[in-house]
Amino acid sequence: MQLTENTQELHRKLDREVLVRRITERIRQSLELEDILTSTVAEVRSFLKTDRIMIYRFSADGSGEVVAESINNNRLPSLKGLHFPADDIPASAREMYVTLRQRTIIDVNSGTIVLSPLDAADTGQPLVNEEMHYRSLDPCHTAYLMAMGVQSSLVVPILHRRSASQHSKTDTICDSPTCLTRYDPGNNQKIHIELWGLLVSHHCAPLNISPPDLEVVQLVSDQLSSAIAHALLLQQTRSQAAREATVSRIAALLYGHVNIQLQQGLEATVTALGGSGGRLYLNPPKINGEKLSADNIDRRGFPIAVNDRFSTPAAIGDATFELFVTGEQPTLPDWAKLRAIEAHPLWQEWLTKGFQNTAEIPNFPIPNTSTRLSTSSQFPVWIITDLYKESVFRVLVPAFQSTQIRGLLVIPLHHKQQVVGCLTVFRNAVDTEKLWAGRFDSSAAQILPRQSFEVWREIKKGQSPEWMSEDIEQALAIGSQFCSAIGQYVLYKEVQTLNANLERQVQERTAQLQKSLDFAKVLTRVRDQIRSTLDLKTILQTIVREVRVLLDTDRTVIYQFAAGPEGEVVVEAVRGQWQSILGIKFPQQGLAEGSDCFYRAGRVRAINDIYTDDLTPCHREFLEKVQVRGSLIVPIGKDSHFWGLLIVHECSGPRVWQTAEQELLENLATQAAIAIHQAELYQESLNAAAADRAKAEQLAKTLTELHNTQAQLIQTEKMSSLGQLVAGVAHEINNPVNFIYGNLSHASEYTTDLLCLVELYRQHYPNPDPEISECSEAIDIQFLAEDLPKILGSMKVGVDRIRQLVVSLRNFSRSDQTEKKAVDIHEGIENTLLILQHRLKAKSDRETVAIIKEYGKLPLVECYASSLNQVFMNLLSNAVDALEMRQIDRFMKLPSKGASAAVTYLSSQKMAVEPVDINASTESCIPDFPSPCIRIRTELIDEKTVGICIADNGHGIPKELISHIFNPFFTTKPVGRGTGLGLSISYQIVVDKHQGVLKCVSVPGHGTEFWIEIPLN
Repeated sequence: MQLTENTQELHRKLDREVLVRRITERIRQSLELEDILTSTVAEVRSFLKTDRIMIYRFSADGSGEVVAESINNNRLPSLKGLHFPADDIPASAREMYVTLRQRTIIDVNSGTIVLSPLDAADTGQPLVNEEMHYRSLDPCHTAYLMAMGVQSSLVVPILHRRSASQHSKTDTICDSPTCLTRYDPGNNQKIHIELWGLLVSHHCAPLNISPPDLEVVQLVSDQLSSAIAHALLLQQTRSQAAREATVSRIAALLYGHVNIQLQQGLEATVTALGGSGGRLYLNPPKINGEKLSADNIDRRGFPIAVNDRFSTPAAIGDATFELFVTGEQPTLPDWAKLRAIEAHPLWQEWLTKGFQNTAEIPNFPIPNTSTRLSTSSQFPVWIITDLYKESVFRVLVPAFQSTQIRGLLVIPLHHKQQVVGCLTVFRNAVDTEKLWAGRFDSSAAQILPRQSFEVWREIKKGQSPEWMSEDIEQALAIGSQFCSAIGQYVLYKEVQTLNANLERQVQERTAQLQKSLDFAKVLTRVRDQIRSTLDLKTILQTIVREVRVLLDTDRTVIYQFAAGPEGEVVVEAVRGQWQSILGIKFPQQGLAEGSDCFYRAGRVRAINDIYTDDLTPCHREFLEKVQVRGSLIVPIGKDSHFWGLLIVHECSGPRVWQTAEQELLENLATQAAIAIHQAELYQESLNAAAADRAKAEQLAKTLTELHNTQAQLIQTEKMSSLGQLVAGVAHEINNPVNFIYGNLSHASEYTTDLLCLVELYRQHYPNPDPEISECSEAIDIQFLAEDLPKILGSMKVGVDRIRQLVVSLRNFSRSDQTEKKAVDIHEGIENTLLILQHRLKAKSDRETVAIIKEYGKLPLVECYASSLNQVFMNLLSNAVDALEMRQIDRFMKLPSKGASAAVTYLSSQKMAVEPVDINASTESCIPDFPSPCIRIRTELIDEKTVGICIADNGHGIPKELISHIFNPFFTTKPVGRGTGLGLSISYQIVVDKHQGVLKCVSVPGHGTEFWIEIPLN
């Protein structure tokens, strides 16, 4: 039994040694921290056989994050990547972890915690004998672990040690509970001990951690501490190498070209420091009195921007400054009157004081003077993490309010022990996101343990990015490169200025020759334009366009004198955003007193500057109103042929007009006068021809109207005569019909009496005379008695039908109603249908035309009843014709009326054909039946209008013909079947006579719909 136990103990000891050796080999194989931590947690969990092994890393604010984790079959939830607040591990516990290297073993089931320190509290030396202190587990701690699902845990601290000489000042002293500094007298060194993190084991059931297992885990923690130290050293080395490479790359930009690439160097600096924008401001003392090169100054004295570079005369004294920008930039408010934020008096004072704390600026935001960053440079870096919280910066804050800029890093640039500028890097506000293990209130200390460790995503908007010590160190190194480049840049500017002066002289002479050649070309083009066209506007537009481009002016116009007191700007060419004065009329006094006589004599006037030349107040005020600063005015024509003025405006500033420019304008004005004279003669001939053509067109139009009116009058007279004929015939028929109708009742009564008498004879004399019997048999007295009442009834029905037809004819003709009268619209429609009844019946080639009546409740309508009945007759007759022609087209391929079909729409309100898309939801009157059908719908549209719709499912009207259907003599019917006047007359009756609306909607292949709208009164 003892042998078996010894063997098991030997195996466990061997497993521990193998574990330590394997982890050591893993650490030696890789210096990547993530790989080391991942392999460590996997090996430790395999050794301890627990449910979770994780490595918890502390942050600078005391919170922590699980950076590595190994879980047994998901028995516990994953915590990797989640952060824990600082209150979860009290400061006292962190202090014991770093001072005593204390390990803790917790058994939740028994409510005990074992504290096992390795070092003495006073000396920091390792203890001779390991100690195990048993304590009762705090209830809050118990609740915390149970909420995590943990019954037993093991915590071993991971420490990071680094050594430094006793008198070293390059390392900062950490006063956090996770940091400790001890002195090693044997090696004369200071040892900085930092609590890097914790190696934590969790198990969801009670588990006994033996001292040998604890010793193995401690060995793993020690090996891990060494690996972390090596990995951090490697990371620092790589970062240092990357920073040096960045500095070398920027140095190559500054020194590696013939021209110093300050703009490219600025862009590389902003990228290296992770900025959103940057500025390089230079105010070199050696070039204070220099003028900018001719390449960068235009003729008005304003700087020219080239690739985000600005060379601008400063607004402070006589000094000049140069400014290079990239990325997002602050915007100075309008009231600042400064071209750069560095030109602000406050910023200039900072430059003068060398970015140092003084009596005037006591709270300058620079690094702590005890750090190595400030002692390495005479001019410290200016660090602003949040510009809205810096009191000395509040004057300049308005310039940044329209941007996302939140932080600044200002690197002073010096030359010969003087600050000559600064390099500024901006950083925008950022949004941060952090995953926490459970939700908590970060603004208050925790009182009770959390009951849930579900992931809580904390998002903070608009956070100020912090400048790290590495950023500041790199910024100083880059700044030193820029300082060295300034000396070369000063020399480069001096040489550049000399070269520019020489080049300017050559360019001026070349420009003069080129301008003379350009003047000649413009004159040639204008002459060719005059010869090629007689269009006056084209010629004048060519002149102003060529003059504006050639003289590089802001505005060129031609002003025409009128017979009255005011003239007008008739042609204009303007540059950019300058005000247009085309079409403006202003009196001749706006050109100066006596200008009419002055320019009529052929004189030229040059105004170099309206504020220095001798002008009247009225004239100067007018020129200011139209944004003119300088002007050159040349007359077009002379004496009796004086027409107007060719005027050149300089709006952006004063200008001295050259003699060659005046001569060019005089030549162009002469050409313009010739062109105007020729164009006026040509226009006169065109006007005469146009007048004759207009007269001919008017005569043709009048003749066409007379022809149409004649045809319509004839048709109207025919309809009137037909109405009178119908009324007369109806009247003549009505008299005999009334006579017959009135006597039929008496005849029926007499017949009944006679039949009753015969029946009485048969009853009282059953045996009549043989002769009477023979006669009775011959006439079939029994049948006669039965059929005679039926014959009289049929005669009465026929007479009633004739009387109804007569009434309908009289109502349709309305010959006795020539004025407007309130009538029933439905009665007129019914009378028309009765007259057309013979056309609605079935034929050999067509079924019976079905009439769908959808009558609404309508009041009486005041209208011309006879005329309106004529409209109903025309529309219904056309509908029947369309249904008959539909049979001819039934074998043609017609578009199916599906989800969407093309519809052609024409209305008397808008005489234009419009395509419309209809679908199932669009209401249409066109019947959707296979058999011939006409739908008649009436409705009250509003309180003042009645609507009548007549639609058929015939062949429809093609789109190309529908726009002509209301024209006189136009018909879609075959030759001989229509006059082409029905719809034209209907249009006049509805639109002209009743002030209504007549619309037509047609779907080719499916039918046509006519919509009538008539006012009630």
